[in-house]
Amino acid sequence: MYSMPSKKNPLKDDLEHVLHYTQSIWEELRDHSLFITGGTGFFGTWFLETFLAANEKFKLNSDVLVLTRNKQAFEKKASHLAHHPFVHFHTGDVRNFKFPNQKFSHVIHAATEASAKLNDENPHLMEETIIEGTKHVLEFISLCGVEKMLFTSSGAVYGQQPPELSHIDEEYLNREKIIQSHSVYGDAKLQAEKLCQAFILNHSCEIKIARCFAFVGPYLPLNKHFAIGNFILDGLQERNIHIKGDGTPLRSYLYAADLMIWLWHILMRGQNGREYNVGSEEAINIAELAEKVAHQFEPASKVFIAKKTISGMLPPRYVPSTKRAQQELGLKQRIDLSLAIQKTKQWYQDRIQE
Repeated sequence: MYSMPSKKNPLKDDLEHVLHYTQSIWEELRDHSLFITGGTGFFGTWFLETFLAANEKFKLNSDVLVLTRNKQAFEKKASHLAHHPFVHFHTGDVRNFKFPNQKFSHVIHAATEASAKLNDENPHLMEETIIEGTKHVLEFISLCGVEKMLFTSSGAVYGQQPPELSHIDEEYLNREKIIQSHSVYGDAKLQAEKLCQAFILNHSCEIKIARCFAFVGPYLPLNKHFAIGNFILDGLQERNIHIKGDGTPLRSYLYAADLMIWLWHILMRGQNGREYNVGSEEAINIAELAEKVAHQFEPASKVFIAKKTISGMLPPRYVPSTKRAQQELGLKQRIDLSLAIQKTKQWYQDRIQE
């Protein structure tokens, strides 16, 4: 039975959960070095937590170099990671960082946050960071003996999911001749995927692509455009939850510990050049999500919905089909949404009390 974490180490159970389901994949990192871009964000912090846990448990004697523009900010966020002896930092921008004079066996390219604010206010910068950053990383891995790379792409590459399509799969882009995407972020991620696909035609490095959807867990920013994070923040600050729309859009959420199981497996065991959807198949509308979060707090927050539902209209969806990951890699969601919210709330409450 999956339990709540101890107060002494709030991620202890999560890390044990990850290591239990990934114990067979770590050996190829033994005595090697890992390079991570985007290593200080939500994904990156979890990569570091799980990598260090595996490094210690399996005595891998491996280290990691993290590309960052601001090590000091990360020290405030996660000082135990920033000062760990097996974690090193390389200062630079993903678009033009100076190549470190070191060999790496594996690279995780996770730079560029999914920022709605940046997408709206400076779309050119977002596009340039994703595309030029990927070009620069590919040039780097061609020089330093990398065997495998994981590129964290996004479900945004599909454009707007047809509301009548319950779950969108990886072949959708191949079936649709016209992709209507209003997101610079999604378009740029798709172009970056194509750069990766072209690269492997002439290089021995394997590249795996993870099309990531929506997630919840410790380290998730609560004050950005992620609805579930906003709702948890409202609860923590004892505020009512206000939904600006009608509450009908459908989303799904995978817990961060499960996310790591999926991403490490895709890096180590995924097929070269293969795209894998990463997320939960369990759809929930925004109004139901708000109520689920609200009832995690005592007293429960009240939920207010600004707009009425338009009769006869199918709600928008952002829900993946993960059959490919399930069938090829044996992956599945193991932590349900209610527990995921409970654990995320508890982690933030513990940090507030520190």
